[in-house]
Amino acid sequence: MKKFSKEIQIALVAIVGVVVLFFGLQYLKGKTLFSTDNNYYVKFSDVSGLSAASPIYANGFKVGVVEDIVFDYQHQSNIVARIGIDNQLAVPVDSRAEILTDLMGNVKVELVMGTGAAIAPGDTIFGCQHEGALGQAAGMVPQIEQMLPKLDSILASINMLLADPAIANSLHNIDQITADLTKTSHDLNALTTSLNSHMPQMLENADGLLANTNQLTKSLNDLDISSTMASVNTTLKNVEQMTNQLNSKEGTLGLLMRDPSLYSNLNATMMHADSLMIDLKAHPKRYVHFSVFGKKDK
Repeated sequence: MKKFSKEIQIALVAIVGVVVLFFGLQYLKGKTLFSTDNNYYVKFSDVSGLSAASPIYANGFKVGVVEDIVFDYQHQSNIVARIGIDNQLAVPVDSRAEILTDLMGNVKVELVMGTGAAIAPGDTIFGCQHEGALGQAAGMVPQIEQMLPKLDSILASINMLLADPAIANSLHNIDQITADLTKTSHDLNALTTSLNSHMPQMLENADGLLANTNQLTKSLNDLDISSTMASVNTTLKNVEQMTNQLNSKEGTLGLLMRDPSLYSNLNATMMHADSLMIDLKAHPKRYVHFSVFGKKDK
C-alpha cells in the first residue's frame, strides 16, 4: 500500500481540523448542522442586545435561532434578521417577533403566534422590542429619581429623631416599664398560687355561709310576720295613747308638763325643803330634844 508523504498527511489533518472547527463554531452558535429549518426575515427598528445565534422561542419552547443580522445603511431604521425556524412549525401571517432581555442580560426572541393563515418560508415577520423586566425597571427610574429627594428628607428626619436624647430616655423608660411588668407578672403568679392553695378553704367557708344564709332564710320564712306586725302596731298604739295623755292636762304628768303653776309650786316646795334642811343642820336642837334623865321642864 502506497503511503502518503508527511506533507500530505499534515495537509489532510489541517483540512480536517478546519472543517471540524467550522462546524464546531456553527454548533456553538446554535446553528444546526445540515439544517432543514425554514428561513424567515424579521424587520426590527432596534436590535439592542440581539446577535447571531440568539435563541428563538414560541410559548417557552425553543423553535429556532437567529442566523444573521443585516443593517441597512441607506434606511437605518430597517434592521433585518434572518432566522431559522423548525420546518414543522407553521408561522401565521399575523405573528410577531419580540426581543426579550431578562434580568441577567440574556437576550432572546419570543415568537408570538397569530391566528391567521401560515406564511411561506422567506417571508417577513414584524419585529419589535419587548420591555421585559429591565424595561419596566428602566421605566421606574424617573419615579425613583423624583422620590430620592423625599427619601433624603425622610432619612435626615429619622437621623434627627434618633439623635434626640428623648428617644434614649424613652427606651430607658420602656426597659423600666418592662422590668415593672415582669415583677408585676411574678407577683400575680405568686398571688394566683396563693389563691389556688386557699381556694378549697374559701369554697368551704362559702359553703358554710350559704348554709347559714339558707338557715336564716328558712327562719324568716318560718317567722309569723302578720302576728309580729300586729304586736308592733299594738305597741305603737300604746305609745301613741301615752303621748296623748302626756300632751293633755289630765293626770299628774300632763299637768306637770303643761301647767306652769304646778311647776312653780313644786319649785317653791323644793326651795322651802332645802331651807329647812340647812336650818336643821345649823340648829338641830330646835327640832330634836334628847336627854338621858328625861325631859326638863321649861
